[in-house]
Parts: sequence; structure tokens; C-alpha cells
Amino acid sequence: MPEPNNGAGAGRELRVCALYPDLMNIYADRGNLLLLERRCAWRGIGFTITASGLGEPLDGAAHDLYYLGGGQDRDQRLCAEDLLAQKRDGLVEAARRGAVVLGICGGYQLLGHSYTLGEEEIEGVGLLDVRTVRARNGERLIGNVAIETQLGGARVLAGFENHGGRTSLGPEAEPLGRVLRGHGNDGRSGFEGARAGNTLGTYLHGPLLPKNAWFADWLIAQALKLEERELAPLEDELERRAHAEARRVAGL
Repeated sequence: MPEPNNGAGAGRELRVCALYPDLMNIYADRGNLLLLERRCAWRGIGFTITASGLGEPLDGAAHDLYYLGGGQDRDQRLCAEDLLAQKRDGLVEAARRGAVVLGICGGYQLLGHSYTLGEEEIEGVGLLDVRTVRARNGERLIGNVAIETQLGGARVLAGFENHGGRTSLGPEAEPLGRVLRGHGNDGRSGFEGARAGNTLGTYLHGPLLPKNAWFADWLIAQALKLEERELAPLEDELERRAHAEARRVAGL
């Protein structure tokens, strides 16, 4: 393990809240949280993680980064009901003050206005101006994917997608990135994910951050209100190899 590296964030603490970690973790995306913790530790940045489950209120002022992963439709319904009843106000408060809110796959869908399955419409929290409709023929968009983002300059995110939903962006949302390889939000628009300030949603998982360490650093910097260049550099040879491999299997 690398020795702690001093930088602008040394001595600070990243406070993370994981929403429904027992239910919304279908794609091993706890690996995202683990990578955040390690990259903070290597820089001398403290790290605390708090879980917020069903029936528990959410403090919108207590954390720097709020994380919501993906789950099965049944679990997603349960979490959607709880989000509206217990956590929407907290998430809205967090987003308004500039905390990072990250939704992966099903979490992305729940950050939008709605997720429609046949005749059933599941209401979301509305932090992202997106709507998702489950494909009527049941066809899923599956495979390796790479997108070009403009987060701190033109950079590539690579990962894996597996979703039956087709997500459309409204006028108040911008795409997280442009699809280079893969399907993206709907297989047609050429867009993937959505962003409104520091609230972001994406279908990339598998998990996402170990394949894209630069994005983990971007999230850490945004959450701590730092510039990326202020974070102490790390020896990232393994991380660069993981990113290169994710790009390769996506076809870049």
C-alpha cells in the first residue's frame, strides 16, 4: 500500500452516504466506494461512510457525496417509495448546496422524474431532468461501453452497461458524455448518462471507478471543493492499465 501523500486535501475528510447498500448493489458497485476510500487514504484524506436504508431519514447537510447504486426492479420499487417518503428533501438540499450525488444504473433512473414499466410509472426524485421507459419487447442494452466526457476536459469513461430502460434527456439535463462505443441512454441518441451540476447519473458499472480512477479523483475533488490539480498525485500504473483494458474491450 502506498504511503499517505500530502496534498491540499490532506487532513480533510470525505463524508460519503451510501443509499440502500444492501438492496442497490446488483453489479458489485461497492467497489466504487472501496476505491474512493483507498484513494483518499493514500492522500491522507479521512473517509467516513454512512448507510441510509429503508425507513431512515436523510440529512442533506451531513455528507459530501451521496451514492445510489443499481438493483432489481422489485428492490428499485421499494427504494423509490422510500426515496420519496424519507429522502427526497435531503437529496434536494444536498444537490442545491453542491454536494456530489451519483446514481449508477437503477440509481440513475431514480434520480430522474420517472421510470415506466408497462402501465406502471415509478416516480423518481427529479434531480435530473430525465425520464426512463422500459423497452416493451424486453430487449436489454448490454455490452462494453466507452464515452467521451467534458469533466475537466475531454476524457474517456469506459465500463459495462446492462439495462432494459431507455432514458431520454429533458432540456434541463446535459448528457454525461457522448457515446464512442456501446449503446448509451437509449441506443439511438448517442448520449450516455446525465448531469446537472454535481448531480450525475450513468449506466456504466461493473464497477465504474476502478476502471476510471481519474473519475474517482474528479468526484473526490468536487466533493471536497478542491481543484483536481490540488490532489496529491499517486502512483497509478495499475489504474492506467485497468483503464486501458476497459477501453480496449470496448473497442477503442
